[in-house]
Amino acid sequence: MTYDGFKEEVYRVTSIDLNAYKERQMKRRIESLINKKSLKGYKDYIELMKKDPLVLKEFLSYMTINVSEFYRNPSQWDVLEEEILPYLNERSRTNLKIWSAACSTGQEPYSLVMLLSKFLPLNRISILATDLDEVILEKAKLGQYDEKDIKGIPSEYIGKYIHKKNDVYVISDEIKKCVTFKKHNLLKDSYPNNYDLIVCRNVLIYFTEDAKHDIYKNFNRTLIDGGVLFVGSTEQIINSQNYKFKPLRTFFYKKEGDA
Repeated sequence: MTYDGFKEEVYRVTSIDLNAYKERQMKRRIESLINKKSLKGYKDYIELMKKDPLVLKEFLSYMTINVSEFYRNPSQWDVLEEEILPYLNERSRTNLKIWSAACSTGQEPYSLVMLLSKFLPLNRISILATDLDEVILEKAKLGQYDEKDIKGIPSEYIGKYIHKKNDVYVISDEIKKCVTFKKHNLLKDSYPNNYDLIVCRNVLIYFTEDAKHDIYKNFNRTLIDGGVLFVGSTEQIINSQNYKFKPLRTFFYKKEGDA
């Protein structure tokens, strides 16, 4: 079976279109899984996925590249706190609507809640957090992390919103209540509406230019006029004006009209 044939079978089994991912990176990841299982090639691997739900789950988790940190790239969170959130809070007539897209194991949406608690009471904070991987979403809902996972969290939140229980650090229920986790495929599913801020970081680097083009247009439609898109450190949007985004600060883009 060729890689093209494998992509077709993956789409039939999972509804995930591997054509939207950069081929070299994705092939390398898939071939490492095939070698790890001592399989002969794509055909054996797809057949095993069809028979064994655990193998399928492993494939989905590995393919969706689940890497996350609390307050990843702290200087960017400083800009979010000092400039972006005050700007959005001033414009908003109601509660801020924030979407953490491709949220992985939950560090990003929980970081957002903790940061927002400086501006709003917790009962007025609501974050939509989505990811393609259902297994990862279940881990995110638990809100349990190792000591190495929490190293980026400001000390003011340790003990207040995060408590050590045995050998793990647990996010408090009052923070968890502010986050709604849902499965969402950026390449296929419909997008939500009327959001003030979208945080989607270190994910789009894995997609083709055509896929990114569609996602940026969908992000534009999701945001209210003047809403902000916060992207990752390697994801500056070239020709952002084509999607009706204006650079606000590095890695932050403001919507100006409909794309």
